[in-house]
Amino acid sequence: MIVKSFEIDKLKIAKQNFFLFYGENEGLKNQTIQNLFKKKFDKNIYKYDEKEVLENKNNFIENISTKSFFDNERLIIISRTTDKIINFIEEIIEENIEDIKIILNSDILEKKSKLRTLFEKNKKTICVPFYADNNQTLNSIVNNFFREKKMPISQELINLLVNRSRGDRQNIKNELNKIENYIKNKKNIITENILKLTNLAENYDVGELIDSLLNKNLKKTSNILNENNYSGEDCILIIRTLLNKSKRLLKLYKQINKGNNIDQVISLYKPPIFWKDKEVVKEQVKNWSLEKIENLIYETNEIELLVKKNSINSLNILSDFIMVKSNKFNK
Repeated sequence: MIVKSFEIDKLKIAKQNFFLFYGENEGLKNQTIQNLFKKKFDKNIYKYDEKEVLENKNNFIENISTKSFFDNERLIIISRTTDKIINFIEEIIEENIEDIKIILNSDILEKKSKLRTLFEKNKKTICVPFYADNNQTLNSIVNNFFREKKMPISQELINLLVNRSRGDRQNIKNELNKIENYIKNKKNIITENILKLTNLAENYDVGELIDSLLNKNLKKTSNILNENNYSGEDCILIIRTLLNKSKRLLKLYKQINKGNNIDQVISLYKPPIFWKDKEVVKEQVKNWSLEKIENLIYETNEIELLVKKNSINSLNILSDFIMVKSNKFNK
């Protein structure tokens, strides 16, 4: 059954056990999972990757079939799911295992996707597409934030924040968190404050670092790493920038791989690619294959988890990862 993302909060999710969340809007997916599921399941939340599940099918089935005396309902989130998992999911649906809810988190799925078709047509499942946020939605998020803080904000500053988010509500929320900490005991905020506080999607050095990495320019990547004084807090910014640009590259590659003209695909991409970046992106597309892009996204997600678990050494971990990838590209 298909449900729009803005309608899912109206569902009685207690009656449904299987959900497919697909699309590029990770911020809205995370918000939906947080608001509708995580608060209810508390500590009984288990996260897997598709690869991990498929390589350990028997253990996975045993884990979800066995219920502890102390367990309530369990929430299972399987990330980076593709059509590869469909046969396994069909088996689980038929098992009618009680007291579990399973969320499959997928990137963009084509209409011909077997996984998407299964969840759209099966009465036991819910399929929710999560499309990219438009400027109106992001504008509303910023407006509501300042309204709740009872702080006046100009449309110019709202536009500045929206533009810097690059169409991602998670980016907006990260920046609003910085602003929230700054404005405690203050009555207003000016453009200069926002420029200093917010750097996501506008940090020139980070953007250039990632572009150099994706362009397989070892010398420039190394120079940027050595010449900039990145802090541990910058690690997540660098990782998210790499993920955003890699996912954009993946979507572009899939469209071009269908026989579409590379210049036209880049020109029509949403959110728009700035004119000064088009040649850089075009070069990146030529340097990558579908398999290598997918592997990079997977490995970057793994590094993000490692960095979050080892915050003290996060900068060293990330720098090593970038240099290893750069050296590998140039062999």
